[in-house]
Amino acid sequence: MSILKKAIWILPLLAFFSFSGPNAAIEWKFTDYNFGKIKKNKPVTVEFEFKNPGMIPLIIENVESSCGCTVPDYPKQPIMSGASGKITVTFDAKTTGYFSKTITVKSNTDDGVSYLYIKGEVI
Repeated sequence: MSILKKAIWILPLLAFFSFSGPNAAIEWKFTDYNFGKIKKNKPVTVEFEFKNPGMIPLIIENVESSCGCTVPDYPKQPIMSGASGKITVTFDAKTTGYFSKTITVKSNTDDGVSYLYIKGEVI
C-alpha cells in the first residue's frame, strides 16, 4: 500500500483521537433527598456533595430548578481533578401538600447533564 493510501486512512483516525481526549467527570454522594415532613413558610436546605474523578477540571456551567420555589447555588470556579464541591438547594415551602422537584446540572462531563431530586411533604 502506498504512503498516500495509508495517510488517507490514518489522518481521520488521528483527528478523531485528538478530539476525544480526557474529560471531566462528576461523582455524586447522593442525587435524591427526601425532606420528609416540613413546615409551611419555613425554607429547608440540602447540600448535594460531589467529586471530580476526571482528568481535567470540572466546570459547572449552569444549575436550574423545575420551579421558582427551589433555588440552587453552585460553584462558579472549576473543580480540579480529585477535588470536591457541593450544590446547595433551598426549597421555600409556600403551599401544603407533597412536592417533588428536579434540579438540572449542566457541566463539561461526557453526559453534559446530571439530575438531582428533592421531595417531601409540606404540613
